Amino acid sequence: MATLPNLNYDYDALGKYISADIMRLHHSKHHQTYVDKLNAAIEQAPELQTKTLEELLGSIDSLPENVRAAVRNHGGGHYNHSLFWQWMSPDGGGEPTGELAQKIIEKYGTFQAFVDEFTTKSLGVFGSGWCWLQPNLDIITTPNQDTPIMQGLPEPLLGLDVWEHAYYLDYKNKRDDYIAAWWNVVNWDYVKTRAKS
Repeated sequence: MATLPNLNYDYDALGKYISADIMRLHHSKHHQTYVDKLNAAIEQAPELQTKTLEELLGSIDSLPENVRAAVRNHGGGHYNHSLFWQWMSPDGGGEPTGELAQKIIEKYGTFQAFVDEFTTKSLGVFGSGWCWLQPNLDIITTPNQDTPIMQGLPEPLLGLDVWEHAYYLDYKNKRDDYIAAWWNVVNWDYVKTRAKS
């Protein structure tokens, strides 16, 4: 049974970058809906109830047809958002340090060049979806609530939700302003722990 994860900070902790109204709506309504609908789908397929969410998403194409779309959409939404909350912090922003910073600079030339590439890819997502930094430091995107592990790829180091529900209350249709603000709350400490695992 999936459950809504607690946040490590208050709804208003991300301040001027992502408002309490957005965080409350995004976490307590949108994410809760993913959890509820994932649980409803799994109830229809008892043979899936012992599998982890990662196992379900990693074998999405072999799931029973009657629950596959729900697991893809709502399981993906639960997985993605459970990570997304941890990728942000009131103490976030700035640049990574140590080995991760060195590898980013080796691949992209400068940290700013990496930020620019990630931002460009995020802006290029048509409609709703996500932008991801993978362990090999490639930047990829997925539509809707798809995740890299659905494609047989490793779990991402970092991800950005570019669904309108993530920013519309604050930024209206200005996805670029939202992305620029989001860099100020990126939790590089958490990204670094994922890079080591």
